[in-house]
Amino acid sequence: MCGIVGYVGNRQAYPILIKGLHRLEYRGYDSAGIALVNDELELNVYKTKGKVVDLEEACRTKDLRGTLGIAHTRWATHGEPSNANAHPHYSESENLALIHNGIIENYAVLKQELTHQGCVFRSNTDTEVLVQLIEHILKSNEVSLDKAVLWALNQIVGSYAIALIEKGNPDQIIAARKSSPLVVGIGEDEFFISSDASPIIEYTNQFIYLEDETMAIIYRGEPLKITNLKNIEVPHTIQKLEMNLSELEKGGYPHFMIKEIFQQPQTILDGTRGRINVDGDRVVLSGVIDHKEKFVNAHRIIIVACGTSWHAGLIGEHLLEDFCRIPVEVEYASEFRYRNPVIYPDDVVIAISQSGETADTLAAIELAKSKGAFIYGICNAVGSSIPRATHSGSYIHVGPEIGVASTKAFTGQVTVLTLLALSIAYEKNSISRNLFLEVIEELQNIPRKIEAILQQNHAISEFSKIFTYARNFIYLGRGYNYPAALEGALKLKEISYVHAEGYPAAEMKHGPIALIDTEMPVVVIATRNTLYEKVISNIQEVKARQGKIIAIITEGDEQMKQVADYFIEIPHTLECLEPLLTSIPLQLLAYHIAVNKGRDVDQPRNLAKSVTVE
Repeated sequence: MCGIVGYVGNRQAYPILIKGLHRLEYRGYDSAGIALVNDELELNVYKTKGKVVDLEEACRTKDLRGTLGIAHTRWATHGEPSNANAHPHYSESENLALIHNGIIENYAVLKQELTHQGCVFRSNTDTEVLVQLIEHILKSNEVSLDKAVLWALNQIVGSYAIALIEKGNPDQIIAARKSSPLVVGIGEDEFFISSDASPIIEYTNQFIYLEDETMAIIYRGEPLKITNLKNIEVPHTIQKLEMNLSELEKGGYPHFMIKEIFQQPQTILDGTRGRINVDGDRVVLSGVIDHKEKFVNAHRIIIVACGTSWHAGLIGEHLLEDFCRIPVEVEYASEFRYRNPVIYPDDVVIAISQSGETADTLAAIELAKSKGAFIYGICNAVGSSIPRATHSGSYIHVGPEIGVASTKAFTGQVTVLTLLALSIAYEKNSISRNLFLEVIEELQNIPRKIEAILQQNHAISEFSKIFTYARNFIYLGRGYNYPAALEGALKLKEISYVHAEGYPAAEMKHGPIALIDTEMPVVVIATRNTLYEKVISNIQEVKARQGKIIAIITEGDEQMKQVADYFIEIPHTLECLEPLLTSIPLQLLAYHIAVNKGRDVDQPRNLAKSVTVE
């Protein structure tokens, strides 16, 4: 959830760290801080409640010298956002400074014991317990700093990515991880650490992704040393990562979110490129081809995911059952991991996560693996934990997604799920040749059709002003578009803080219809498909109770134009691909309502991009 960045080398650390924090701010933004060891070997910590710009302002008159430092942007878990609870945290003597992403579950017991030993705490965080424990071990034993960190890590329960520096030591950073992401960047006579590659990609493309329960001892001028928690040195592999720096900037757009909405024609094209052959009559997914028997003989497919990825999974359920004739279950990873689920060795588990670091999804993967299931990952972040934990998988190739509310990752996931369903169906011979070719052809037309929808952005912006002060919304859809309705409602909740609920349209009469009145906008996905007449009936039920209808309709549908109070037209497509189009106007509607309400669209309150804690 929080963002970590660190540097040791020949450059001044502060500019690298502060730029890194700006690029990590989507991971946490209620407070920020920085620690530097200066030329006099002093350890200076500066931190403040608020955003990274507030930290910059607080640092204007400070001593910012030093070629070694660590920095942090926080998403609060233990302890409210405040200057005291911001990271880095000093040890009691102020000889150590530590930053942390994760949750230390047994912090209360450790804190009580340290308090009995006379330790005085300055914050309400679980993190401070760790730095105080490390210092207590140093004082009580004649051990090196890295050995003290190892001893401390073996006493804590929970998840962590940490970085630690020491007063009087301008050459060393100690970093470690368990269930929270951390990468080490290798430069020329310099090292970087970060929660992900985005803050440091402009300085190096050589990365080591730390494995779980490992510690990196980073020392200026010496080779990197990585050990496990038993102090046994472990081998590591340097990976080369290419990333376009322009993807990390807004590129003239007012927000990352609207930029990422407008990127979707290209990102869907990128997601299909190389996976549909030149003749357009074959889907090539190496993850399926290399494990053909696992998919063809699957007893069942279980999809595990959280949030937006779960909505994509619901669409995947329709696709896989329609095309492949395999029973599919879609599970919230957070529930699946604790439910003692029945899993068979001939099950295939598909794990979906944009970041590849979602803690609950990772735990679900490990549970399913322990039962002998085959695990297939669908992720965006190259080199992240989920691709490394799964047996096979596919990247969605949408590039870095900075806006906290997912847009292009959602359509990227749906695109890959479509390709996956087609690929499995082809191998099983469970889809007709004509339908197979028709879906492939139409999938390649989707980017052009999204471009047509995006041309309505200004019109959507204008009529969204009418709903700026609405306090509740209902979103309705059926079939493939029910998950799209759920996703549309989630987008509105996330960024505008307006209460919104998504329902299958036919379920409205089983409770939610009691909410309908003149003050209740109802967004209905009412495209011309096999359920069209049923949706019209559901709309009439809303109209009879004076509800206001915002309809997503198929281009040229004059009948629906007469029924709806407001409408957004989308081009016709196959029913199974409609969510790729219907989600676009819902994203735009949520975005413009949030902008009109003056919300922080890219960094909505209480949310973080990557949920790496339970």
